[in-house]
Amino acid sequence: MKIEKEQFSIGEISKLFDLTTRSIRFYEEQGLIEPKRNGQTRIYTNKDKVRLKLILRGKRLGFSLAEIRKLFELYDTNHNSAEQLKTMLQLTEHKRAILQQQLDDIQMLMNELDEVETRCREELNDITRGTK
Repeated sequence: MKIEKEQFSIGEISKLFDLTTRSIRFYEEQGLIEPKRNGQTRIYTNKDKVRLKLILRGKRLGFSLAEIRKLFELYDTNHNSAEQLKTMLQLTEHKRAILQQQLDDIQMLMNELDEVETRCREELNDITRGTK
């Protein structure tokens, strides 16, 4: 049976998530994690570990730190909050709309590049055959 560690140093938590200690301190300054202190030493708990995991996942999904903080605040107020779920749905819908617009823009650019490439190849073929 594996016993889960309950406390971590900043070095251990940084290795666990492949983050710099500076990044971890930044998240602390932003109020996203709140390690305990033993003098100058930061002591991170499983709650901090879970929050770091959620921060990184949120960033990977394109959420801002302000959006992540808002979700944490809603969760801290009420763990099973319908408000938290509604907010998360709004954020994901908004993020999805932005990504869809970016995807549409990329597809339009790809089509334009295809047209330019086709014209250039046709002209190059004409030049190499001596028809121009």
